[in-house]
Amino acid sequence: HSFLSASSAVTHHAQVAWKKFTRKCSSSCHTFPYIRMAQAVSLALSRSHLIVPGIFGLGGGRLALAQRKVVETNYYPSSNSLYSRAQDGHAFVSSILLSVIEGVILLVRAIYLTILFSPSIIMAPFADSCGLKFRKIWLEVVHRTLETAGPAFIKWGQWAATRPDLFPKDLCTKLAELHSRAPEHSFAFTKKTIERAFGRKLSEIFDGFEEEPVASGSIAQVHRASLRFRYPGKRVKPMLVAVKVRHPGVGESIRRDFMIINLVAKLSKFIPTLNWLRLDESVQQFAVFMMSQVDLAREAANLNRFIYNFRSWKDVSFPKPVYPLVHPAVLVETYEQGESVARYVDEFEGYDMVKAKLAHIGTHALLKMLLVDNFIHADMHPGNILVRVSHSKASRKRLFKSKPHIVFLDVGMTAELSKSDRINLLEFFKAVARRDGQTAAECTLRLSQRQNCPNPKAFIEEVDEAFTFWGTPEGDLVHPAECMEQLLEKVRRHKVNIDGNVCTVLVTMLVLEGWQRKLDPGYDVMETLQTLLLKADWAKSLSYTIDGLMA
Repeated sequence: HSFLSASSAVTHHAQVAWKKFTRKCSSSCHTFPYIRMAQAVSLALSRSHLIVPGIFGLGGGRLALAQRKVVETNYYPSSNSLYSRAQDGHAFVSSILLSVIEGVILLVRAIYLTILFSPSIIMAPFADSCGLKFRKIWLEVVHRTLETAGPAFIKWGQWAATRPDLFPKDLCTKLAELHSRAPEHSFAFTKKTIERAFGRKLSEIFDGFEEEPVASGSIAQVHRASLRFRYPGKRVKPMLVAVKVRHPGVGESIRRDFMIINLVAKLSKFIPTLNWLRLDESVQQFAVFMMSQVDLAREAANLNRFIYNFRSWKDVSFPKPVYPLVHPAVLVETYEQGESVARYVDEFEGYDMVKAKLAHIGTHALLKMLLVDNFIHADMHPGNILVRVSHSKASRKRLFKSKPHIVFLDVGMTAELSKSDRINLLEFFKAVARRDGQTAAECTLRLSQRQNCPNPKAFIEEVDEAFTFWGTPEGDLVHPAECMEQLLEKVRRHKVNIDGNVCTVLVTMLVLEGWQRKLDPGYDVMETLQTLLLKADWAKSLSYTIDGLMA
C-alpha cells in the first residue's frame, strides 16, 4: 500500500486497523503481550515508503500463520474484502435494476403485440364461416401483422408455412409469401461491427467496400466488397466477396419475442382444443430454426458441409466461407454470380432444354441430400437458387445444348433426420409412388415419436380410400405431388402429429416440385424418387445411382 498511497493515508489506515484489532483482542480470552509494541513499531514503519514495510509485512504474515486458529476465531474483514463486498453489492443492485428495466421492456412489448395481433385473433373464429372474401381479408391481415411484428414473427411465419400438417393450406400459402424485408442499417454500424468482430480496420481487410447493401433481410444485410488482406499484413489476390452483417439488436429483439412466444405456448397447455398442437415442442423446434438463422458462423459450417458433400459434382456449388473472416455477427463468403432461377420459371420464354436440365439437376441434388447425405437444404425456394449459363459467342450458338450450373444460397436452415424417421420417410415415399394408401397412412402415423392422433383407424381408412381413387384411371390424372398435399390436409384434419424436421423435408420436396413442374411439365420428381428407391436400398448404391442419372 505504501508504494501507492501517501504517508498520511497509510498511517490513518494503520491506526484504524490497530484500533479495531485492539478492541477485538481486549474482548477475547487470548492475550498478546507484544501487541502494544507491535502497534508502536508498525505505526512508525508505516511512514516508510520502500523496503521496511515489505519486510514488516512478511514478518507479520508469518506471525499470522502461526496464530491461524486465533485469527480464524477473531477474524475481521480486510479492506480488500470490504471493497469486494461493496462491489458485489453494487453488482447486485445493478442486476436488480437491469431486471426491472428488462421486465418493463417485456411488458411494453407484450402489450404492443397484444394490440397488434388483436384484429387477426378477433377475426379468426369467423374466418371459416363468413365466406371466401372475409377469409381472404383475414389472411391478408395475418400477413401484414406478422410483417409488422418484427424479424422473429416473420421467421415464425416462414416456418409455419412449412407446416401444412398444423395449419390450413391457404394460410401456409399466404405465409410463404412473407418477405424477409427489413430497414437497412447504416454503413457506420456495418463498419463498426466488422472491425469489432475481426479486430482490424475495414481498410486493413477490404480494398473496396460498397456502402449500399445488395440485399437486406430480417436478420442481416449483404454488402459486396473486394478482399485485400485475408490475414493481417498478408495481401491476397483480389477476390470479390459477399459480406453478410447482422442487423443491430436482432439477437435481443428475437430473444424477447421468443420469451413471449414461449409463454403463450405454455399457456396453451391449459386450452384443451390446442393440446394436440404441442405448441411447446413446436416453439422449441422454432428456437433451433431461429438460432441457425441468427448465428452466421453456423451458416458457414453448413456451407462447408454442403461443399464437402457435393465435392465431386460439377453442376452444383455453394458459396465458400472465407476463413478466418467468420463470426456469429459477420460472414465473409465468395460472391456468386448468376441469375435467379425464378427468372427461368416466370420470365424467360423458350430455353426448354436449359429449363429441363435445371429441373433434373435440382431434383437430383435434393435427392442426394435426402437419400445419401441426410443433410437437407430446408429453404430451397427460387430466391435462394442461382443459375449460371455460359454467355460466350460459341455457347450462344449452342445455348440449347449447354448444361447450366446451379448455386444454392442461404443455407442457414437445414434438416437432418434420425435413422428411424429416415426409414419411415423412405417407406412413405415408396407407398405414395405405388399408391399404397394403408402403408402410407401407417408410415405417417410413425413419423412422430409422440403420436396423439385421436382416431388412427379412421385416418388409415380415409387415406386408403383416397389412394384407391388415385389408383383408378380417373385418379391417375392427379399428380403425385397433389396427392401428397391432399394427404397432408388429411393429417391436419385428423390431428396427426408429424415431427418438425420430417415435415420440413416433405414441404421442401413440394416447393422444389412446384417450381420444377413449371420448368419441365413432363418431369415427375416422385417418379424419379420411386426409380431410385426401387433401384437401391442403401446410401452407397443410391449415390452411384444418382451420379449415373446425372451423367
